[in-house]
Amino acid sequence: MNKIFKYLIFAAAASFMLLSCDKFLDSQSPSAADDATVYSNYTYAEQTIFAIHQKFSEQNSYRGRFLPWYGFNTDIEWYIAAKPSDSKLGIVAYDTKTNDSQLNNSKNPYSDIYSAIEIANLTITGLEEYGNIDKDADMAYLMAEAKTLRAMLYYDLTKAWGDVPARFEPINSATLYMPKASRDVIYKQILSDLEESIPHLPWPGEGPAMTTDRVNKIFAQGLYARIALAASGYALRPADGMVGTGDLGTVRLSSDTELAKDVLYPKALAFLKDAINSGKASLYASYEQLWRDFNNMDMTAGKEVLFSIPFGPSPNNLATNRRGRWNFTFAIRADYAPINGRGGTAGPTPNFWFKFDPNDVRRDLTCVNFKWSKDGLPEPAGINTWYFGKFRFEWMETLPYNGGNDDGIKPIVMRYSDILLMAAEIENELNGPSDLAKGWLKQVRERAFEDDTVADAYVDALASKDDFFNAIVDERAFEFCGEFLRKGDLIRWNLLGEKINDEKDNLTDLANLTGDYAGLSGTIWWKINETEDGISIWGLNAGETAAPAGPDWITETNYIEATKFTKDDKINCLAINDPDTRQFWPIFDYLVTNSQGALKNDYGYVNN
Repeated sequence: MNKIFKYLIFAAAASFMLLSCDKFLDSQSPSAADDATVYSNYTYAEQTIFAIHQKFSEQNSYRGRFLPWYGFNTDIEWYIAAKPSDSKLGIVAYDTKTNDSQLNNSKNPYSDIYSAIEIANLTITGLEEYGNIDKDADMAYLMAEAKTLRAMLYYDLTKAWGDVPARFEPINSATLYMPKASRDVIYKQILSDLEESIPHLPWPGEGPAMTTDRVNKIFAQGLYARIALAASGYALRPADGMVGTGDLGTVRLSSDTELAKDVLYPKALAFLKDAINSGKASLYASYEQLWRDFNNMDMTAGKEVLFSIPFGPSPNNLATNRRGRWNFTFAIRADYAPINGRGGTAGPTPNFWFKFDPNDVRRDLTCVNFKWSKDGLPEPAGINTWYFGKFRFEWMETLPYNGGNDDGIKPIVMRYSDILLMAAEIENELNGPSDLAKGWLKQVRERAFEDDTVADAYVDALASKDDFFNAIVDERAFEFCGEFLRKGDLIRWNLLGEKINDEKDNLTDLANLTGDYAGLSGTIWWKINETEDGISIWGLNAGETAAPAGPDWITETNYIEATKFTKDDKINCLAINDPDTRQFWPIFDYLVTNSQGALKNDYGYVNN
């Protein structure tokens, strides 16, 4: 078994093709006998899948750089600590520098993702030659799992960097340095891979897919739809034939007819219908219980969560499943020991709570305006500091957070509600607001309201295709805030710049108590209570302009005031540049320098 792991370590190291050319060329490749041993045996071949998983856990990969920094700022999520002097601000505020201190180094998410892709490429090639996949269903599953993971990795590369090298074969000396390819080439390959793989994957909760960190059929079907929506949607693109030439690009649709909506949408909808009709996944009855189980690391497949980032155990503590910085980064901030100020790097935008229907159960589970003090008591966090109530240290009962840099939480990649909302969106685009489209939207919305008739009346009133589309735009915000799907959604809808500019106007109205916020006084009253959260806050709803009845209320005047937004230029920190010109991160200096001239930035980025 040690030989197998040495082989996998070699594969991972070799994938740093931009970083250590001479070392790679001087290394000795594993022999064909090693390949045959690994890829003809299910147990050994399965270890190569786990080697892909391991790359997610690398310090500056998904664990410490990609997930903590990609996906915000949007119209519903923002970087809480934003101020012009913060060196991290540019990463999220559409002002990323090619020499960014967080991402421009030898250990970076771009390289780690390609390292995982290299292991996937080796696995796919090895199984094709030695796995007998035409006759062995178990080995065919591993092939499908490797291709699905590779598709997800490439999708994440394209959503963060736009056009990147298209590497679908193991590295050799002739392919060590590759220029960027049009992302359309990548989209077509990974969509084809998913079409081929889906028949060989088990339903959630069956076969090897008993947990949500193993690939299953419904996740792959949903991933196909997610990629199809991106591929056929809008994005900042260089002119055709100009990828990797320094082209500024424009926000446009692909000109590749194979990626047109009329080609991809019917295929995507067919997969989504199959997923829905299978009955192999379903919504939680309770939105709150969904997040309680998430924080308690319920990885049982066959429920709402379809796939989670497969973080493994910490190398420093193999006895506990500790890797990843999700709650560490995004939970309600807690200042008491042993948490000591973790959580709260990002949160809902200050006005997002006000956009919810007050009867929507998702509101108070998504947007929380308190934090935990050093004494372990709740206190108001400030109008600019709202936290994601979905993510809570206090709900981590199965494996409580005990300090340190890792919390063990495995972030959700896809939920069944996304299957329903993607299906509703695509059905509306193809056939208008049909009964099918409305039925799928109703399932998501009914869970959000205790009275189904309220949810149903809202959906039934959506009479036109545009009305239904706008409802989907809103519903995906309410359902997925804090899960960082919004940026990709806004890009593909060609709404990123528009929505962020609108959000700046909305924040200005909140700061000045004008527009939709004219009914607020700017003062809040709060007190400790006997509820689980332990705090009541009065003054954030229209009409709550006078002190509430009863004792023990603490008054905070000027809780909402303009200076709290003008300080540190908070509103403009949402987006420093036009987001539509900075939809993607640049290829960073370290990577360009070590690419032997193969890589060049587009979109107006100039390397140092």
